[in-house]
Amino acid sequence: MDVPGKVALVTSGGRGIVMALAEDGVDVAVADIGNENARSVAAEVAELGRKSLAMAVDVTDQASVEGAVAQVIEQFGTIDILVNNAGVVGAPGWEQREELDDEDWHQVYAVNVKGVARVSRAVAAHMKDRRYGKIVNISSVAGRFGTQTSLSYGASKAAVINLTRTMAIVRASFSVNVNAICPGLLWTPMWERIADHWTSVDEKYRGLRGREAFERAVKERVPLGREQTPEDVGYLATVPCF
Repeated sequence: MDVPGKVALVTSGGRGIVMALAEDGVDVAVADIGNENARSVAAEVAELGRKSLAMAVDVTDQASVEGAVAQVIEQFGTIDILVNNAGVVGAPGWEQREELDDEDWHQVYAVNVKGVARVSRAVAAHMKDRRYGKIVNISSVAGRFGTQTSLSYGASKAAVINLTRTMAIVRASFSVNVNAICPGLLWTPMWERIADHWTSVDEKYRGLRGREAFERAVKERVPLGREQTPEDVGYLATVPCF
């Protein structure tokens, strides 16, 4: 679906989501904690002939978020679509800990829950004035069924689902549409770290390499017997945007 003129802001530079939007004719601002990844993805958007912008943004910092939103509006004139894709499993070094500690819980909620609320609030103020907007929050299947090895992550993603429902009710009167996506098993840098963690804390996966543990989990948990791809999530993210 070609929708030239729409502008999207995607946090955490999710390539699958960004490229799916760009392929549909959307100009995309890519916001990531690391500017290198944001620039790489934004460059691919530009190769498709769409306008792009790369920004280093910390979703746990109010000033950083407000500055990024202002920068997008200044460069593109508007924000039609927000995809809240930023997420973490724990504080730095979480995969070396058998039990997640208080700092892990703090960091997970700061990014996965409060970050979603913070960015959404900043963008929704602009959408409210225009009486138009699409917000897509990336939750997780862990938010629906729980997870054996990361209690804080599953709890935070359940919170995102509830937050999405509440946001949808609150923003509806301003013609702002809010949805959530719950991805399952897909091989990303985050999932690579999760799988490596499994091999050290879960007897079922001991002795396996991270990728082998991941593939076993796919066969055990996914009826189709195949992993998801970033493109699967990306194409799904475009559905509620148009």
